[in-house]
Amino acid sequence: MAVSLPRLVLLGLLAAAMFSTNFVLNRAISLSGGNWVWSAALRYFYTAVLLGGWLLWRREPGYLCAVLALLRRRLRFWLLAGGIGYGLFYACLCFAANHAPAWITAATFQLTILASPFVLRMFGKKVPVHGVAFLLLIFLGVVIINAQRLLAGIPLAQVLAGVLPTAIAALAYPVGNQLISEAKHAGDGDARILSDATACVFLMTLGALPVFLGLLLVTLPPLPGGHQLVSTAIIALFAGCLATTLFLYARNLSDDPYRIAAVDATQAGEVAFALLGEMMVLGTPYMDLLSWVGLAAVMGGLLGFTLWRKKEAAF
Repeated sequence: MAVSLPRLVLLGLLAAAMFSTNFVLNRAISLSGGNWVWSAALRYFYTAVLLGGWLLWRREPGYLCAVLALLRRRLRFWLLAGGIGYGLFYACLCFAANHAPAWITAATFQLTILASPFVLRMFGKKVPVHGVAFLLLIFLGVVIINAQRLLAGIPLAQVLAGVLPTAIAALAYPVGNQLISEAKHAGDGDARILSDATACVFLMTLGALPVFLGLLLVTLPPLPGGHQLVSTAIIALFAGCLATTLFLYARNLSDDPYRIAAVDATQAGEVAFALLGEMMVLGTPYMDLLSWVGLAAVMGGLLGFTLWRKKEAAF
């Protein structure tokens, strides 16, 4: 039986709330002098251990062996999907955290909502035209928010150092998720494992680890401190394990491109959650009027995209 759209949106928003810890704590790590490469690598090292332990505890050891056998059998696929969807995505987000406040990084990341229908088109899917109109409203909000930083005197180079990596992350994330979706619906003998959201996140995480190992070998950053070790562990638990698994679970319950894109759109909630978290944890000052206009456009696009149900042509 198909799951209702409101329930899918609620699951997505819950995932967004937990995922927002990623933006706030990465910004806190950056402000305390932590290296962005360690922030990226440690999260996924922790996530691999936590999810592997969870699968071993909740399932019989034979199931974990079957998951690892799938990794070995389709190693190139998981290196590609995990390397793009988790490795490239998260390395870019951690780099951006050095150059922009958490809520602005979260807002700019909502370009992933605009990217989602185009990624679906790359895979031969269609999305209703009115949905794209609401996505463009979200894009307008992102532009306003970052334009406000320029007007506030932030150097263009610093703004771009936050925007461009986040834009790359915004494209990489739905590509990785859609690769999983395509593999799941391919109808081969791996359907049982690919229908398990936890197993999929675990496989994607393992596929991403070579990216982070490569970054560590190339950059040779100083060893992380205790604050960074603890903060990345919290991010791994809430954003890496709980939020990502819940988001993928909701996405797998979606049975048409519009509902898939609607689940993707719930990520816009990360902006509000990151803003609240940054105010409470880091003492970020209140936003000015232009920032509120940009945020309202982002959230208005989310609400319009998920609540408007008129049947229209697709592109």
